[in-house]
Amino acid sequence: MNVQHRDLAAGRWQSFPLMVQLANVGSEVERALVWRAKNNSEYSRLALERALELLGLTISDPRHRHRLAELTRLREVLLDYFVGDNQFGSTDSNWRNYFYGFSYAAALIRQAAEKS
Repeated sequence: MNVQHRDLAAGRWQSFPLMVQLANVGSEVERALVWRAKNNSEYSRLALERALELLGLTISDPRHRHRLAELTRLREVLLDYFVGDNQFGSTDSNWRNYFYGFSYAAALIRQAAEKS
């Protein structure tokens, strides 16, 4: 897998709050879902790879040590849904609902930063 987010991997990712990090992961997951629905498996795979790269950066962020169980389970269930047998019974709707809260929180964080 090629590194797609070199500047983020170089340390910038750790400057983002967890909500912003997971919102960005969710954006890539959304892209993977959209391309999958359009039967474009290559673009879907590439979006999933980007999501997994960002999730990996989140997992390696030392601020989230106490969240490793949830973050690594997230990676496991994502992989199960996109490339596995979907043993957990995930749906596109489940993924959109899961990441919606992070996207909303990230928007509030951006809005607050713009006001200050």
